[in-house]
Amino acid sequence: MRPLAVIGNVNVDLIVGPVAPWPKAGTETVVDHDDLRVGGQAGNSALAWQALGIDFEIAANLGDDQFGRWLRDAFGSRAEKWPVHPEGTTLSVGMTHPDGERTFFTTRGHLPRFSLNDVLSVLDGKRLSDGYALLCGSFLTDDLTRDYDALFDWAEAHHIAVALDTGWPIDGWTAANCAAARGWLSRCELALFNEVETTTLAGLENPADAARKIRGGMRKGATVVVKRGPDGAIAIGADGRLIEAPAPRVKVVDTIGAGDVFNAAFLAALAQERSLESCLSAAIRVASRAISTLPRDYGGPKLFEDVVNERA
Repeated sequence: MRPLAVIGNVNVDLIVGPVAPWPKAGTETVVDHDDLRVGGQAGNSALAWQALGIDFEIAANLGDDQFGRWLRDAFGSRAEKWPVHPEGTTLSVGMTHPDGERTFFTTRGHLPRFSLNDVLSVLDGKRLSDGYALLCGSFLTDDLTRDYDALFDWAEAHHIAVALDTGWPIDGWTAANCAAARGWLSRCELALFNEVETTTLAGLENPADAARKIRGGMRKGATVVVKRGPDGAIAIGADGRLIEAPAPRVKVVDTIGAGDVFNAAFLAALAQERSLESCLSAAIRVASRAISTLPRDYGGPKLFEDVVNERA
C-alpha cells in the first residue's frame, strides 16, 4: 500500500440541532442533540482513516488551550510533533437542520497560523515517497496557503501526488478565489471537489464537462473526482474515460464531513492501487454509512475491504 498523509485544518466542532425554523434574535431554542468532536477537513478525513484501520500521517497545528490539548489526545502519537501556536483553538459551532444540512459559525483561532514550517516539522518526505497527500482547508490556513508553491515543490521532489480539496471559501467563490484554486490545481495530480465547486470553477453547468475542463488545467494524467451527494460521484482518470457511480438511498442523519470521509475512503482504495471504479464505490459506501449513523459509524476495516474487493 502506498503511503498516505493529510495536510490541513484540524479544529473543534460543536454540533447542535436540529434547528427549524431559524430562531429569532433574543430567544432560546432547546435542541435534541449535541456532539463535541474533532472537526475540520483534515480532522474528518483522519478520523475516517483511523476507523477504517488505514495507516497514515497527518500534519496540523494546535491552539494553546484545553481544546488544543484535547485535539492532540484524539490522535495520540500521530500528533506528537504538531506545533502549538499562542492563539486559541479554532471552534466551529454547527447547527443541523431537519433535512440533514447545516449552518456553521467558526472562529479564526489557530488555523491561519498553520505554516509550511509546521508541515515540514511533522512529515518526512522520504517516508511518503510515491504516496498521496490530501491537501485541504486552503481558505483557512493563511500562512501555509501563501507558501503552496513551495509545498508543491517539496511534494514533487519526493514524488508525492497531491490531492486537493480546498473547502468552501469564507467569502464565496469570487473570481480571485477561483483563480487561486485553478493555480493550485495546476500543480496537483488529483482534484476532489463537490459538484457546485466543480461547475463554478469551470464556469460550466454540466459536471462531466466541468470536470474535463478542470482536468485540462492539471498535471498530465490527473484524476478529477466530482462528489454529487445523493447522486453518487463521477470521475475522469488518466485515460480520460468518464466513470459514474451511484449512491445508495439512506436516511440522512448528519452530513457534516461527508465529503471528507469520501476523500479518505477514495484515497485509501487508491493507495491500495484499486481501480477508479472501486475507489469511487468504496468512497460512496463509506460516506453513505457515515452520514446515516449516529453515533457516526464508518463500517470499520472489514466493510472497507469488502467494498474495495467487490470491483477488484
